[in-house]
Amino acid sequence: MPRTDFHEEKMHDFYYKKGELYCDRARVSKILKKTGTPAYIYSYKTFTDHLVKLQKAFRSAKPLICYSVKANSNLAVLRALVKKGAGLDIVSGGELFRARKVKCLGKRIVYAGVGKTAEEIRDAIKARILLFNVESMPELEQINVIAKKMRRKVNVSLRINPNVDPHTHEYITTGKAETKFGIDFEKAREIFKDAKRFTHAIVCGVHVHIGSQIETGDPFVEAFQKIVEFIDALEETGIKIKFLNLGGGLGAIYSDENPQTAEEFARKILPIFKKRKFQLIFEPGRFIAANSGILATRVIYVKETDVKKFAIVDAGMNDFIRPAFYNAFHHIWPVIKNEKAHEWIYDVVGPICESGDFFAKDRELLEMRAGDHLALMTAGAYGFTMASNYNSRPRACEVMVKGSTFKVVRKRETYQDLIHGERVS
Repeated sequence: MPRTDFHEEKMHDFYYKKGELYCDRARVSKILKKTGTPAYIYSYKTFTDHLVKLQKAFRSAKPLICYSVKANSNLAVLRALVKKGAGLDIVSGGELFRARKVKCLGKRIVYAGVGKTAEEIRDAIKARILLFNVESMPELEQINVIAKKMRRKVNVSLRINPNVDPHTHEYITTGKAETKFGIDFEKAREIFKDAKRFTHAIVCGVHVHIGSQIETGDPFVEAFQKIVEFIDALEETGIKIKFLNLGGGLGAIYSDENPQTAEEFARKILPIFKKRKFQLIFEPGRFIAANSGILATRVIYVKETDVKKFAIVDAGMNDFIRPAFYNAFHHIWPVIKNEKAHEWIYDVVGPICESGDFFAKDRELLEMRAGDHLALMTAGAYGFTMASNYNSRPRACEVMVKGSTFKVVRKRETYQDLIHGERVS
C-alpha cells in the first residue's frame, strides 16, 4: 500500500483512521452514503494550504498568483481560492464567466489560449481583465481592432516559446518549438519593436509556460534565464516590460515522484529576477489542485479469466480520462481497509465500451469484492474538468469537505440532463 505519512511536506488531507479513509475530518464512507458513486471529493484545506505554500515561498517578490481554472473549475473551489487571495488564469469565455461568478476582480484575471474568438475577446475587455497572453500576430491584431472599436486600451503579454524541453509527457509539453503555443524570440522582438502601431493593445508583458508536471527546477531556470536575457536586450533599446508571467507547471506527487517544493522552487528561480521591477505572475493549477481531490468509485463485479483478474468499477474514462489519455498513474486506496485481506494483481477497469477504459493495469491491491468502494487518488486536477458524457453517462457529483462537514457543490447529472437542448426531429 502507498505511504500515508506525509509529515515533511504534506501532500494532502486524505488519511486512514482505524481502517477508514478520511478527507479532513469527514469519513469518506459517510459521504458516499449520501452521494453515491462515482463522486469527486475535494479537501478545502488541501486546496487552500497549497495556495498558501506558494504565497509564503514567493512573498518577497509579491507576485500575482493566478490559479489555473482549467485544472479544476468548480465554483466552490474557485471561490475558496479567490477569498484566500488568488487571481485566476483563464483560457475561455466559459472560464471568464466562472471567474465573474465567484467575484474575482478583473484586475486579477489573465487570459491565455491560442484560439480566443472575437466574442471572447470582447467579453474579456468588458470585464476589464488585467491582460491577455497573446500567442500569435493575428491574435494581437484582432485584440487591437476590437479594443479600438470599444474605445478601450488593454494590456497584452506576448507568450514566448523558449524552445526548452521540460522532460514531461509530450501532451503537456508546451515550450518546445514544434508545439502550437507561443511566439519565437525573433518574431517577439519584431513585435515589441513595432508595438506602437498597436494603439489599443498595449504590448507591455512577457509570458512563458513550458509545460506541466515538471519535477525539477532546471527546465524552469533554463527557460527563465533565456527570457530575462531577452527582456534585458529589449530594455537596452528603451522598451519597458511591466509584467512577467512565468506560467505554471510545478509537479504534483502522483506515485513516487519527488517534485520540488514551493520553497525549493522559489530559492532556485527568484535570484534570476533580482533588482528587476516588473510584476511577476504565476499560473499554478496542478500544484494546487491535484492532491486536493479523489474520485470515489464502487466495485460492480470482480471478473476472473485465465490470464487476468478484473475489478470492474462504476466510474469510467468519461469520468476520469487521465489514465487512458496520458497513461497516468494514480494510487488506488480502499475506502475501508481490511488489513487482513490478501493482495492480488488486478486490472481496475470501467464500464465504457473501450479497451482504453482503465484506471490501473497489473496493480497489486488488497482483495476486492462487489460493493467495495475505492478512491482514485490525486484526482483533483484535470478530473471533472475533462469529464464527458461518452456512452450517454451522466457526469459525477462533486463534494467539498471543510473540516468535518461536507456539501455537494455540483449535483450528479440525470438522464434528463443528458438530453437537455436536444429535440427529436
